[in-house]
Amino acid sequence: MSELISLLLLLSAASLQPATPASPPATLPPSSFLNRNQYEAYQVIQRFKLTITCDPFNVTSSWSGPRPCSYRGFFCESPPFLSGVPVVASVDFNGFHLCAPTLSGFLDRLPTLAIFHANSNRFAGSVPDLSSLPFLYELDLSNNLLSGAFPAAVLPLTQLTFLDLRYNRFSGALPPAAFAISDVNVLFLNNNLFAQNLPADVGSTPAGFLTLANNAFTGPIPASISNASDSLVEVLFLNNRLSGCLPFEVGLLRRSTVEQLNLAGNQLYGTVPDVVCRLAQVGKLANFSLSSNYFTGIGKSCRGLIKSGLLDVRRNCIVGLPGQRSPAECAAFQARPKFCPPLTRIPCKLPARGLRDIEGSGDEDDGVTFPAEVERSPAADFRAYSALKRPGGNGF
Repeated sequence: MSELISLLLLLSAASLQPATPASPPATLPPSSFLNRNQYEAYQVIQRFKLTITCDPFNVTSSWSGPRPCSYRGFFCESPPFLSGVPVVASVDFNGFHLCAPTLSGFLDRLPTLAIFHANSNRFAGSVPDLSSLPFLYELDLSNNLLSGAFPAAVLPLTQLTFLDLRYNRFSGALPPAAFAISDVNVLFLNNNLFAQNLPADVGSTPAGFLTLANNAFTGPIPASISNASDSLVEVLFLNNRLSGCLPFEVGLLRRSTVEQLNLAGNQLYGTVPDVVCRLAQVGKLANFSLSSNYFTGIGKSCRGLIKSGLLDVRRNCIVGLPGQRSPAECAAFQARPKFCPPLTRIPCKLPARGLRDIEGSGDEDDGVTFPAEVERSPAADFRAYSALKRPGGNGF
C-alpha cells in the first residue's frame, strides 16, 4: 500500500514539474553512509523530495545517493561536539523556486541545522515546530506562500540572530515575545498581513535592523521604542495604519546608532517633536521620512532637515510648506476625534550629551550641522531598505 501511495505522489509531481521523478526513501542501507546523521538526513530529504510539486531548475535530481553533503542546496560541517563527523549543518534553497505544500517533516527533522535559507520559493502552510533545532541561528523564509499567525515556532530559538519572514501571508497580531528574542540582530517582518496594534514593549527588541513596513498595523507607535536606543540602527514603519502623535521618545534613541527612520504612509498627526529632528544633528540619522501622514506642525530643528533634503514631510498638513495635502483632505481628517498631549519639557532621563543638544539656545540657525565623523549615506545603501525589495526580483 505504501508503495502505491509513493507511486501516486511521483506521478503527481511529474505532471507539475520538469524535474526527474523522485525515488522512494530509505532504499540505501545505513552502512552506505559516512555516519548515522547523514543517513537520517537522507531519509528526511527523500521523503521531502516526494512532496515537491515544481522544480524549474531540476534541483532535486541531485538529491540521490549516499552523500547528502553533495546534494544541491545542502552543506555539511563538523559541529564542535562531534569533531571530525560531518553533519547536515545548513540548507540554502535561495532562488530555487521549489514548490511544496508544507515544510513540516523536513525543516523540523534536521536537528543539526544551524542555517536555513529558503527565500524565493513556493513553500506553503505554516512554520513547523522548531524546538528540535537547538543550533538554528539563521532562518530566512522570505518570499514564499507561508500563512497563518506569526510563527510561534521561532520564539523558543533564543540563539536566533537572523529572522526574515517578509513577503509571505502571515496575519494577525505580533506576540510581545517576538521582540524578546534575546540575540536577534535582523528582524524583517515587512510585506505580510500583520494587523492590530504594535505590542507596547516593541522597544524590548535587541535588533539593529527592524522592518515592519507594508503591513496593516494600527494604533500609536509605542513610547517604549526609546528602550532600543543601545541597538537600533534602522527601523521602517512605513505604509501601515499607525495613528496618533509621534512620541518624543523616538528622539531618545541613541544618536550614535540610528541611521534610518521611516514612518511614511501612516495616519500620524500633531506636531513633529523637535527632539526627534535633533537625531540628525548629533548622530548618524541620514534618512528620515514622515511623508503621507497628517502632521500639522514641525519643531524648529526640523526645518533645517527639510532644507537639507534629509527630512521628507510631503503630503502632510503643514501650513506654508510645499507639496502638502489639499485643505479639504486635511480638514476631513482633522474633523475626526484625536488628542496630542502638549510636550512642555524633556524628561531628565535623556542622555547628558543629547540634553545639551536639545536644550541649546533657541536662537540658533535653522540649518543643520553634521559632525565631521558622520557620513550621510544614500538610501539605497541601507540594509533595511533592501528588505523592501522582493527577493528574487520578479520571481512570481
